[in-house]
Amino acid sequence: MTRMLDTDDETVTRAKLVGLGRFNLIVGLLHLAQAAAMFALSNDLSFPITASFLTGDPVMTRGVPTPEVVFELPIGPTVASFLLLAAVDHLLMATQPVRQWYEANLRQGMNIARWVEYAISASVMLILIATLSGIWDLAAVIGLFAANSAMILFGWLQEKDHQPGGDLTAFWFGTVIGLVPWLAIGAYLLAGNDPPGFVYGIFVSLFVLFSSFGVNQWLQYRQVGRWRDYLFGERAYIVLSLVAKSLLAWQIFANVLRS
Repeated sequence: MTRMLDTDDETVTRAKLVGLGRFNLIVGLLHLAQAAAMFALSNDLSFPITASFLTGDPVMTRGVPTPEVVFELPIGPTVASFLLLAAVDHLLMATQPVRQWYEANLRQGMNIARWVEYAISASVMLILIATLSGIWDLAAVIGLFAANSAMILFGWLQEKDHQPGGDLTAFWFGTVIGLVPWLAIGAYLLAGNDPPGFVYGIFVSLFVLFSSFGVNQWLQYRQVGRWRDYLFGERAYIVLSLVAKSLLAWQIFANVLRS
């Protein structure tokens, strides 16, 4: 179920949509510049993604498989990738004919492109946080990526099927599944052998920012204050995305990639 923007003044709405177009252009260029900087400035650091494959009958041998490296995850290019994904998303939303489609969706109280981009870029960000915390197993990485993507897709369903003030089942399902990766990462941090302080800083700061996206949607659907205007919530999403991606990128650069 979709909805039209709650406004009686088409001139005001049109002005806000034009402003969002400019804002997407500016934010897209900022993401693009940061992605280019990450490609240029980062080193060749990579983390091994491992897996323990069976080498025989697990019942008969009862042996523990030896982990082997499946591939190396290059940290610098991976950081640049989520910045680049965001840049492409925002620049497309600022460019015709995609901008016309984007504005038509906003008038119905939804932004499909946002959820598609987040499902990939935010999940890549989460995997980086996980690997910094010592989670290198291939199955764990796939599961964490999938859980985070599922959380975001629940957000898409909430926006697609429900009006503000209505049912929040999809939102709460997404909240529950979205907490799972953070619980796993937190468990590894607590059980680790003296992880460096910057890893805790990344964990806490990004958990707060990731949670802020959910708070933004909840405020939209409970029609709190300025969030009664869907376009205000859209601008908040854009700001949160810029802050979260920039903060993670430069925290990793300052503590890991600069050396």
